[in-house]
Amino acid sequence: MLWKKEVTAELVNMAGANTILEHLGIVITEIGDDYVKGTMPVDHRTHQPAGLLHGGASVVLAETLGSFAGSLTVEFPNETVVGVEINANHVRGVRSGIVTGVARPIHIGGRTQVWEIKINNEKEELVCISRLTLAVLRK
Repeated sequence: MLWKKEVTAELVNMAGANTILEHLGIVITEIGDDYVKGTMPVDHRTHQPAGLLHGGASVVLAETLGSFAGSLTVEFPNETVVGVEINANHVRGVRSGIVTGVARPIHIGGRTQVWEIKINNEKEELVCISRLTLAVLRK
C-alpha cells in the first residue's frame, strides 16, 4: 500500500466542513490502495455563465484529490505537501449531474510528487485530465 497513514473518507469529509469542498459539494468517496476518488455535483455552484461545468471547479476537484492523496504519503506531522503547479485539459462539457475524479500517482519522491487526476461524467466519459505537482515540505 502507498499510504503512510490510515484515514477514512468520512473523516476527511468532516474536515472539509466550512471550506471550498463543502461549498462546491466535493465529497471523497473512496480511498484505494493507490488512488483517491471523489465526486462533485454539476449545478449552479459549479457552472460557468453558459451553463457548463466551470473549468476552475474541475481544477478545484483535481487539486483536492491530488493534494489529499499526496498528504497520505508523507510522514505527518513532520512533513506536509503543498501544490506548486497544476494544469488541466478540459475535453468535454457537462451541464448537469455528478463528475467523479480519480487521483493516481505518477511520481512519489522525497521532495516532489506528481499526480494525474482524471475526471469523468456519469457515462464514464473523460471530462478533464489534470496533472498536479506537489512539493514535500519538512516542518
